[in-house]
Amino acid sequence: MTPAARLQAVIDLLTEIDETPRPADAVMSAYFRARRYIGSKDRTAVAQTAYAILRRHARLCWWLERQGHPPTPRARALANEILAEGKSAATVKALFGATKFAPDPLAPEEAKLANELDTHTLEHPQMPESVAVECPPWAEEPMRAAMGDRFAVEMRTLLDSAPLDLRINPVKANRESAIKALARAHITAEPTQWSPLGLRVQGRPPLGTVDAFKEGLVEIQDEGSQLVAIAVAPKPGQQVVDFCAGAGGKTLAIAALMKNKGRVVACDVLAGRLKRAAERFRRAGLHNIEAHPLSSERDPWVKRHKRKFDRVLVDAPCSGTGTWRRNPDSRWRQLGPGLAELVPLQANILDSAARLVKPGGRLIYATCSLLPEENEKQVAAFLETHPDFTVLPVAEVWAEEGAGTPPAEGPYLRLTPARHDTDGFFAAVMVRKAEEEEAAAEVDPMAEADPAPSEG
Repeated sequence: MTPAARLQAVIDLLTEIDETPRPADAVMSAYFRARRYIGSKDRTAVAQTAYAILRRHARLCWWLERQGHPPTPRARALANEILAEGKSAATVKALFGATKFAPDPLAPEEAKLANELDTHTLEHPQMPESVAVECPPWAEEPMRAAMGDRFAVEMRTLLDSAPLDLRINPVKANRESAIKALARAHITAEPTQWSPLGLRVQGRPPLGTVDAFKEGLVEIQDEGSQLVAIAVAPKPGQQVVDFCAGAGGKTLAIAALMKNKGRVVACDVLAGRLKRAAERFRRAGLHNIEAHPLSSERDPWVKRHKRKFDRVLVDAPCSGTGTWRRNPDSRWRQLGPGLAELVPLQANILDSAARLVKPGGRLIYATCSLLPEENEKQVAAFLETHPDFTVLPVAEVWAEEGAGTPPAEGPYLRLTPARHDTDGFFAAVMVRKAEEEEAAAEVDPMAEADPAPSEG
């Protein structure tokens, strides 16, 4: 493809993303599947440019608004070429209408826009900090509350692209054998910093064609997500529930940590996702997993299995602010419930799932959010209404597992891209009191009171 044809493909792709109520990565996949004539190098170049424009959305739109121009896909692509890629206005204008597959010629107002942006860069001293770090208005207040004086540092790190992490499947491999298997496919991988099961891969190799992946030796999973699975601390032979299993990434990690012994129940209200996850379970060689679709978080199945499980993971639906590096469009496109709807939904899910935890068992609440409303405040509200649960500090969990020192500065696991180079994750481990502790706490209040004085 010529540079002009690539630019038109970027504009087409941005248009589809704007008009399709699906995540950008899903839209991109469908776009390229329908255009198999686009070669791999061109696909990579087009996708990288489109993602870059999504990561620069607020800044590009700020410049367009400053010039009184609507933020159309064409305008954002044009502005990106000049402001971010450093091309001259003359060079960019020449791409429009240049060849058969080029974008249509510029309208007079678009040509004027190119001239006005000429010689400028993406950053500007008058740009508000929230715009410069690409923080949407709805998230600015809670993000500042969460990050304090690290707000700008963390937000700028969220502008980077996320690394590619793999988790070894301990049922089939160890780190050394997995690294060698990947090397045979000319893929360089190194151990991750925090997860004892993780590998970080250089570049973006096509893993779907690699034997180590097809044979289930490794799975794609961010290091932070791996650490959430480790916080569950499942033991072989236990009964475990992944209450919001989704595509099954953490389910796989938990089942592997249990060495294929015991039982893992993967639950979700989206049955289709569980069906798709089944192929991942088979590839990993894990047969201790069963899928159970739920009608809602209050499905009768929960009541029937009350207090039956050793571990219950609630990886709750959330704002996804911790995953903005890999999902840059989610800052600006609300494809699911907003924060006002998510917080009560999380509380309801946590309350229902807690019924599954046996006395002495553990409830693990996790999100891929950086916001206190979805994390610490959610746990505090749960503990107020569930006095039979107490927090188990993550450091104690790591000590039990022989995993060394966790990346935590308090009782909870809090991961951020700037501090840990992982996606943003939160996890709290809570223990239900053993039956004897509950019995001791349930003392008749009248027996403790002084006897009423006699009126004789």
